[in-house]
Amino acid sequence: MTDASQPPTGDPRPDRVYDRIAAHFSRTREHPWPDVADFVAEHDGDATRALDLGCGNGRHAELLAERADAVVGVDASAGLLAEARARAAERDYDLSLVRGDAARVPLRDDSIDLAVYVATLHHLPSRGARLASLDELARVLDAGGEALLSVWSTTHERFEERESFDTTVDWTLPGGETEPRYYHIYDPEAFRADLDASALTVLDVYESAGNSYAVVTS
Repeated sequence: MTDASQPPTGDPRPDRVYDRIAAHFSRTREHPWPDVADFVAEHDGDATRALDLGCGNGRHAELLAERADAVVGVDASAGLLAEARARAAERDYDLSLVRGDAARVPLRDDSIDLAVYVATLHHLPSRGARLASLDELARVLDAGGEALLSVWSTTHERFEERESFDTTVDWTLPGGETEPRYYHIYDPEAFRADLDASALTVLDVYESAGNSYAVVTS
C-alpha cells in the first residue's frame, strides 16, 4: 500500500525522471489501454488532427494515427519522445512530436479535434499547474472536439486513502536503482471539481481499473 502520510520525495521535474527511465519504462508500455482504444474507436473517421498529450512512447498515438489525418504527440521528456519516434519509425505510421509542457501546450488555439491525455495530469506538481493544463487542453480543442483524460484514482486497490493526496511511487530499473515519481492521487469528487473549475465541458466521468476517466469538450 502507498502511505499518504509520507511527503513526496525525489526530483520535482517529472521530465527528468522519465528521461532517466525512458528506455525501460517504454518496454513495459507496449499496449494501449482498453478504455483509450474504445474511445478512439468510437471516433473513427471523425478526426482530422489528433493530439496525444503526455504521449510517452506513443502507444496511444499509434491508435490515433489509424484514424486521423495528422497526429501530434507532446511530452516533456526528451527520452520518451525518442522512444515514440523509434516506435513510429519501426511500425511505419506518421507522428509529429513536440517537446512541451502540458501546462503550456505548444499548439495553436482550436487546432485539435480529437485528443487523449492519459496518465499524465497526475504528475503535475501543483493544483495550479493541473488546472492550467486542463485549460490548455480546452484552448487547443476545436469546437466540438473531444478528449479522453485519465488520472490515478483513490479507488485503486493499492490505496487505502479515500481523499486526494500527494505521494511518490518508485520506478525500479533493471540494476535495482529506483527513481521516485511524483503523483497527485485524485479522489473522484476532486477530479470532477477540477474539471468543473476548468474551461472544459464535461461529457462523461467514470471509474475504471483504478483510474478516473473523463470525456470532455471545449
